[in-house]
Amino acid sequence: MKPIASDVSSRKALISLSVFLALIVSLALLPQVATPYLITVMIPAVSYGIAMLGFNLLFGSAGLLSFGHSMFLGVGAYAAAYMTTAAGIRSMELILLVAILAGVVFSIVVGSLSVRYTHIFFGILTLAFGMLFHSFLFKFYDITWGDQGIRVLRPALLGQTWDVSTTEFLTGPFYYYALVIYAVLGVAIWKLRESAFGLHLRATRENPNKAAYVGVKVYALRLWAFVISGVCCSIAGVLMGVTTGLADPEIAYWTQSGNLIFMAVMGGSGTFAGPAYGALLFVLLHDIVNAVTPYWRFMLGSVLVFFVLFLPKGLGGTLDEFMANRRRRT
Repeated sequence: MKPIASDVSSRKALISLSVFLALIVSLALLPQVATPYLITVMIPAVSYGIAMLGFNLLFGSAGLLSFGHSMFLGVGAYAAAYMTTAAGIRSMELILLVAILAGVVFSIVVGSLSVRYTHIFFGILTLAFGMLFHSFLFKFYDITWGDQGIRVLRPALLGQTWDVSTTEFLTGPFYYYALVIYAVLGVAIWKLRESAFGLHLRATRENPNKAAYVGVKVYALRLWAFVISGVCCSIAGVLMGVTTGLADPEIAYWTQSGNLIFMAVMGGSGTFAGPAYGALLFVLLHDIVNAVTPYWRFMLGSVLVFFVLFLPKGLGGTLDEFMANRRRRT
């Protein structure tokens, strides 16, 4: 007989996937009712959502909180810039492939050193690498063009160029292209979390010594999680670079890493779909508050304090807890 706990866990996993897919469907239908401006706001939400898929695998499953993951956003954005501007290659698929390979190389180098440590030591080490990368982008003008950045030209999607305005391109074919990437990566990461890999990764988070004793390769698992998270952020960086038309050092600044942590806190890092909704909420909140007051940083900081004090499990974790309590009562 299958254990009851296993049935409950499988049901929760399917619910989390359904909640994520509901977000994808809602975003796919949004252009039918929303203004072009709102769709342009949603593209960063999709990009951040892709970054959060990997970031949450590292933080939520492995328990490793990175303060420097914005460096991989920079890797993706600059890969897109060099490919379209310097190499003259406009194929989005080739750009993504180069960004993925660059993300793998960078994450192996950084991760092989960082994942030897945990807790604050891991966080500070990733922050140091992130700041080194930002300084390189800012100071080596002959290579990166410094604070001016490098233009990211419009790519071809699936070999097809689009003779439309920038807004029509972003809110039409590019939006749906990014959404398909989001959906595919989301399902892939969900299957990974629910596989033996995800189970072992959670074991290393809860008790690494006991996990190692029963044969789990703790270091290798953590490194794989770091590489996967770096690749997801690199893909997100490509989408951000195409959206803004520019790759500049600010995309790799440590405050971008803080934004990723903000999204994880709001959405709930202990859940699969929570950080995706956290990314959406963060982008909408940032856009609304920034339009209303010049003190938007103060307002966002207040929201973060509220979540930490009153909703420490985030939206997803709080909802899961509410549903669990409701089931126990019935």
